[in-house]
Amino acid sequence: MRTQRNVPVVLAGGIAAAAFATIATIAALPARAQDARPRTAPAGEPKAPKTLALEAGAKALQGNAPLAGFDVYLVGFHPMKDAPENQIEAHHFCHQVNEDMAQCALFDGNTRTANMNGIEYIISEKLFNTLPAGERKYWHPHNGEILSGQLVAPGIPDAAEHALMKTKMNSYGKTWHVWNTGYNGKRGDGLPLGPAQLAWSFSRDGEILPNLQEERDTKLKIQTSEKRKERADLRPLAKPQSGVDDLKGKFKRPTQDIPGVVDSRAAPPR
Repeated sequence: MRTQRNVPVVLAGGIAAAAFATIATIAALPARAQDARPRTAPAGEPKAPKTLALEAGAKALQGNAPLAGFDVYLVGFHPMKDAPENQIEAHHFCHQVNEDMAQCALFDGNTRTANMNGIEYIISEKLFNTLPAGERKYWHPHNGEILSGQLVAPGIPDAAEHALMKTKMNSYGKTWHVWNTGYNGKRGDGLPLGPAQLAWSFSRDGEILPNLQEERDTKLKIQTSEKRKERADLRPLAKPQSGVDDLKGKFKRPTQDIPGVVDSRAAPPR
């Protein structure tokens, strides 16, 4: 998956000018994110010649304007809120709509054969604070993902990734997965079956299955532990967030707090 060359435009606003300059050098570099291939092949027959011809005509005559801005590539992990041990690696291809909102298509890999298995909307703390109380239960916090090093932006320089993560501190995501394409070594379904599942985030060490993170790091040739160290300077920016404790105590393994990641209900009054 080659890093997109128009990333500087998409990340506009929150990233410092120095980070823009760093990202701009990507066009001259051979660096790339490693391939992460899907494990599930969709049901159905191979494309017929007439289908291929129709696709070629559509490519030549039609546009794909709504998809053109989905240039920010992120990889993280999602547990299902109602079944936390069902955990998946999620490849996000996102469009930064404005300074306070991004929308992402989710896939089970980053190759041409990857299956789209969900969607995520990302909003700033400012927009989250405008939501009614009943709506907030659908939005998971991001500080744990960022400060733990689990959320990554493969293929861009470390300085640019760090600047991007800084812009996402205190943000929230609303994520629905609509297709089980395989998780935790279990076989996926050939078609999207059943209801959509609300996904959540990890806010404590020990919640994620160890093999899930190790496999991702090996595939993408990264070290989550090193990214965690590099992001220690973001900890003072972290504010208490809604939803941090929603999955507390619901895992089969011992867990412990991530420094700086605090539930707003448990935070002392200011």
